[in-house]
Amino acid sequence: MQSDDLQAFIDEVGHVVGSSDDQYEITQRVAPLLSALLAAGYQLPPEFVRPSPVRHLTYPLYIAPDESWSLASVVWNIGQRTPVHGHETWGVVGIYSGTEREIRYVKPTGSAVGKPLTPAGEHAWQRGQVTVCCTTDDDVHSVVATGDEPTVGIHVYGGNIGTLNRPSYDPATGAVHWFVSGWDDLPAGVS
Repeated sequence: MQSDDLQAFIDEVGHVVGSSDDQYEITQRVAPLLSALLAAGYQLPPEFVRPSPVRHLTYPLYIAPDESWSLASVVWNIGQRTPVHGHETWGVVGIYSGTEREIRYVKPTGSAVGKPLTPAGEHAWQRGQVTVCCTTDDDVHSVVATGDEPTVGIHVYGGNIGTLNRPSYDPATGAVHWFVSGWDDLPAGVS
C-alpha cells in the first residue's frame, strides 16, 4: 500500500476543509486532489475493493477526528445499484475501477414533496474520472455498477457519511424514507 500517497491526500483535504466553510470552494479544491491521487496510480489494499454478492459496501478509509469529513472506498458488484438517495452534505467521487452509471434527479423542494422526482440526466463515469457528486442543494441520485467488473469509487464527503441521517426517495411517488447508512466492516482478520 502506498500509505504515503494516501496520507498526503488526507493531509491536503484536511487543510482544504479546515480553511473554508464554503462547500462549493471545498469541492472545487478537493476534486483535483482526488484526480491527482488516482492519476498517480494509488492502489487501495485488496480488502477495500472486495464486493459483496448482496449489496454495495462502504468501507471507511479515514474519518476526521472532528467528523468534519470522511474518506471511503465504495464497492458495487456488477449490476448492483443504490436506491435513489441524497447525502445532505458535499461530496467528491473518483472512480478507482469499473464503470459507474449515475442517474441524477432534481432535489425536491418543500412544495415538491410527495410528487414524482424530476430526472436531471445520466452520466457514465470511468476509471480515473472525478465528479462533484453532491452539494447540499444538488444531491439526489442513484448509482449502478455497469460493465464487466465491480465498480470501486473513492468518496470524500463533508461529515461522517456513515452517521448522517439521509433521505432515500421513491422516484415514482416522491415518498421519502430517512436512513443512516453506517459503515461496513472489513473481513475478519483485516485491520
